[in-house]
Amino acid sequence: MKPMTYRLLLRKEPEGGYTVIIPTLPGCVTYGDSLDEAIEMAREAIELYIDSLKEHEEEIPESCFYNI
Repeated sequence: MKPMTYRLLLRKEPEGGYTVIIPTLPGCVTYGDSLDEAIEMAREAIELYIDSLKEHEEEIPESCFYNI
């Protein structure tokens, strides 16, 4: 299986930290106190999202060609 990579949108929050949205995976949103934590949380959110798709026998969206 080829590695899947997804584009992340990171938004710095006024109160601190970063919100991360993965546009290819609807509803896949997470947060981290630092940039590194936000990216790590995004990796975990993507893994859980894809595991859920597999469990429900749903199609896995094509990855975007951006590395995180």
